[in-house]
Amino acid sequence: MIDFRSDTVTKPTKEMREAMANAIVGDDVYQDDPTIIELEELAAKMTGKEASLFVTSGTMGNQLSIYTQTSRGDEIIVGKSAHIKNYEVGASAVISGVSYHLIQEIDGMMPLKYIEKGIRGIDVHYPDTSLICLENAHGSGKVLPLSYMESVYKLAKENNLKVHLDGARLFNAAIHLNVDATEITKYADSVTFCLSKGLASPVGSMLCGTREFIEKARRGRKLLGGGMRQVGVLGATGLVSLKKMVKRLKEDHDNALYLANKLDLIKEFEVDFNRLDINMVFVKTNFDYSNLVEFLREKDILISGYKGQYLRLACHNDIDKNDIDKLVSNFKEYIERG
Repeated sequence: MIDFRSDTVTKPTKEMREAMANAIVGDDVYQDDPTIIELEELAAKMTGKEASLFVTSGTMGNQLSIYTQTSRGDEIIVGKSAHIKNYEVGASAVISGVSYHLIQEIDGMMPLKYIEKGIRGIDVHYPDTSLICLENAHGSGKVLPLSYMESVYKLAKENNLKVHLDGARLFNAAIHLNVDATEITKYADSVTFCLSKGLASPVGSMLCGTREFIEKARRGRKLLGGGMRQVGVLGATGLVSLKKMVKRLKEDHDNALYLANKLDLIKEFEVDFNRLDINMVFVKTNFDYSNLVEFLREKDILISGYKGQYLRLACHNDIDKNDIDKLVSNFKEYIERG
């Protein structure tokens, strides 16, 4: 099956499978799994942070960051379209006991003036504001500019707040901006990034920050049932991701542009080129595509709807230009059939 649904569907490479089989392991709860230790040191270095922690998912990483940097009853500032708010099962309320101050993003960015207005003053009626959460690359397909990240971070420090960066696709954002990832993460106190999206590992994310922060987060991970034993078999794939797969992410961006240009030639599709910063193509259709998913499945192609009439098509390590050509050809056949 050719799978355009998400970059989460990537299969581990042959090198990853060999690394899993040959991984030297220990007990990570005792912090003596050498493969995980190497992975955490590398992730910290690549994000410019003092330490990092291997976690099962981006959701766990985000929620541990909130749990570690807030107190129950606090309010955190989050974008209305943020993954933390919409796609993490309301975990911030359940785990950390915090509420959201929500701001509508424009091109993935919460306007600075609304963030500033959202920071609570000292009043007996108010909850305390403790954390600002950003997402870069944003789930809308947009990458936040460094100047914006810097402005938010400066505002946070002026008000004694922390900044958490949901960097699920951090390295995609760095490629788009043509900078090292540390140029993004220096404007955040904590950051998560996924190994299991474009970096093709089967499982896992990294949470990065100060040593003190990570030690507290490690305790929180244990509380959530995330203490793992001989997890170096997964950490080994993460090392391949960071050493090899980061370098090839630009191929996914190039393939996304190739796909967008192909679809733009079909009058029934309206490609949103404004959201083409990373490896995802957002395209609007002027026809009912309710039967399209099943039609393509029969052709060994998987897609899924996004919102309303939009489709989101993701390019990743398991997609090449031949796969894209096949998808476009079948789109045309579906339209011609009416």
